[in-house]
Amino acid sequence: MIHTASPAIVIVPGLRDHLDLHWQTLLADRLAEAGRTVRTVPPPAHDGLSRKARVAALDRVVTQLAEPVVLVAHSAGVITTVHWAQEHRAEVRGALLVTPPDFDTPLPEGYPAPEALADNGWTPVPRSGLPFPSIVAASSDDPLGAPDRVRALALAWGSRIVELGAVGHLNPSSGYGPWPGAEELLRELDPTGNHVNIRD
Repeated sequence: MIHTASPAIVIVPGLRDHLDLHWQTLLADRLAEAGRTVRTVPPPAHDGLSRKARVAALDRVVTQLAEPVVLVAHSAGVITTVHWAQEHRAEVRGALLVTPPDFDTPLPEGYPAPEALADNGWTPVPRSGLPFPSIVAASSDDPLGAPDRVRALALAWGSRIVELGAVGHLNPSSGYGPWPGAEELLRELDPTGNHVNIRD
């Protein structure tokens, strides 16, 4: 199938939502400056830990767009995306799923406890195949997801896995900031889109 229209880029943040120095924010700004349609899923006004509210927020963004979409999700945004794909359908060209957390295993101190995740609908994490192409970008030293657990999720979702090396959780507290690799992986998912070189 030949695609002609460039899809919109939909940024799906994690539970800590919009951070100015996060690679998702920087990527969104650069793509928008290059003329791409970019939308970031806003945090819920209430019940910030509610999986249902976050899935609904993602669905509102996608359904308001006339064009197909490519999803760019990080951390809990990956789990939001996977839950959304179980409940909704849209023209999704692909999804970049970056450092998904392992919500089925207790997280480090400072993150939601298993009971809170279960009570808010996050677990069990869906393991059905995704109905669109996807890439899971995995870290070898992510404190929120052991490599073997993340590989198992990618296999269940039917995602291609890309090993990033020791990048922590690929967030500002891990030293990122700009992540040039996002653009390369987006180009793989969206070869017809107009991209920018974020190494500039």
